Amino acid sequence: MVNYAAQGDYMLLGVIGDPIAHSKSPAMHLAALAALGIQGTYVPLHIRPAGLDDAIQAMRALGFRGMNVTIPHKVEVMKYLDEIDAAALRIGAVNTIVNDNGKLTGYNTDGIGYVRSLKDEACPELQGKHIVVLGAGGAARGIIDALIEESPDRISIVNRTRDKAGALAEEWISRGDLRGYGEEEAEAVLQHAEIIINTTSVGMHPQIGAIPIPAAHIPQGIVVSDLIYNPLQTELLRQSELRQCIVHGGLGMFVNQGAYALEYWTGVAAPLQVMRAAVLDSFTNNST
Repeated sequence: MVNYAAQGDYMLLGVIGDPIAHSKSPAMHLAALAALGIQGTYVPLHIRPAGLDDAIQAMRALGFRGMNVTIPHKVEVMKYLDEIDAAALRIGAVNTIVNDNGKLTGYNTDGIGYVRSLKDEACPELQGKHIVVLGAGGAARGIIDALIEESPDRISIVNRTRDKAGALAEEWISRGDLRGYGEEEAEAVLQHAEIIINTTSVGMHPQIGAIPIPAAHIPQGIVVSDLIYNPLQTELLRQSELRQCIVHGGLGMFVNQGAYALEYWTGVAAPLQVMRAAVLDSFTNNST
């Protein structure tokens, strides 16, 4: 891994999204740069869909070393990049861009960041498990792509519309036992779940009282995971705790996907504990 940080240039980094004010990425990455002794900054950029093309061209002109990409740009941004990593191409979404002297390459660190977090914090062994994934959008694709590599027994995708879940399962059926279901089938599918993963935005700030599935459908004592990190404990996780489940929030995924991105940009190992502490501190201080 090339140590780009050792080159001594001021490192300009950022995140693009719509909205973006809620993002904890600046707090996390600024703390990481300081801990690594790297001169640079990380800025949040509110880019609306109509301005995405111009924003990516500006990334080259302004000399940004890297960008994170968040909702709603993860898919659309791909058409403006020079190269797409194989995993990101398979997933169909990019959350990290690296600028090598004007050549922009897209990566997806969501899935690998999530699985590392899930194994470290909640479920060390995923092989042979029946995993139920709620949602079939871009986030779900990244998570499922990484989960397949862990050889689960089965991945059941439950989505509001069955067609979308079925299409995703069919697309990757050659890689494992994937099955798609509509929300009307959720109760029957969830009865046999060993791990439930919410990849939807249901329960995210400010709608913190919402829950993607009825609490009564959560089996006792299983692992329940939520990609949402704001709030740190969603209603899904709160209800799951009441059912004696092992719960796993989105903070670990958020930190780990950010760590992988930082390593692409800098070429040095990311300071995970510093990054985690910075995000938690930003909640305490209500900063962005």
